[in-house]
Parts: sequence; structure tokens; C-alpha cells
Amino acid sequence: MRFTRPRDLAAVAIIAALLAHLLLRLAYDTLPPLPVLAGSTLFVIAVVEVVLAFSLRARIQRRAGARPVQPLTAARAVALAKASSVLGALMFGVWTGVLIFVIPVRDSFPAASNDLVAAVVGVLSAAALTAAALWLEHCCKTPNERSGNEIDTRP
Repeated sequence: MRFTRPRDLAAVAIIAALLAHLLLRLAYDTLPPLPVLAGSTLFVIAVVEVVLAFSLRARIQRRAGARPVQPLTAARAVALAKASSVLGALMFGVWTGVLIFVIPVRDSFPAASNDLVAAVVGVLSAAALTAAALWLEHCCKTPNERSGNEIDTRP
């Protein structure tokens, strides 16, 4: 398994932003207003993942008083981190598409100013989720893990 690459997440975000923007251009006037805290759920997941990351990091580095991590637990945490980083990038793209659409039309549609606040909350929450997921994935590395380019010189 390889680590998540930022370019993969960027591609997901760009495609999602373009699709969301296109959808809003076609049907914005028929959609209900967005709840202001619609994206805040992503922030809650980000907080949980940061707490999990610090806990796992201490256990993987075998700090004093920390129990060892079972390999399956670490594998599940990496799977969660990978899924969350893709979700965060996807939602970052969607909320960015909403933001790009509502900024110029906030004077034309009454709901657009409310949707602007919802989009900002969503963008920030999605960015926090992506960062937390990447941190969780980083914390699941073993302390002696190498990049693969190093030559083992041990006898």
C-alpha cells in the first residue's frame, strides 16, 4: 500500500468543484437554501481523527505507558485515513464549487448570501478533514520505515 499523494486528492477536488459548479449553474434557482452548518460534520470527523492519530502515534512509537498497537488496528486506521482524505478532498471540491458560484450571485439570489456562509464553513471543515486524515496516515508509519531508496548497510 502506498501513501496518499496530494496530486490524487487535488484531482478529486478539481473534478468535484467543476461538477458542483456546473450543477449549480443549471439548477441553483430550484434548490433550497443550504444549512449554515451543513459542512460542520466533516470537522467533527476531523477532530476524532486527530485524537486517534495522536493516540496511535504514541502507541506505535512505544512511548512509556502506551500499549502496543495490533497490526490490524493500524491497518484499519490507515484505511480510515485514506477514505477520509478522499472524502475531504471531494467535499472540499464541492464546497469550493459552491463558493465560486455564490460569490458573484449573492446580490441576485436572496439565498446566496446564506449559502456563502455555508460554503465557507464547508470548505474549512473539508480542509480540516483532509489534513487530519493525512496526519493520521502519517502517524501510522512505523518508526523504522524507510522510503525504499536507502541501502541497508547492516552486517
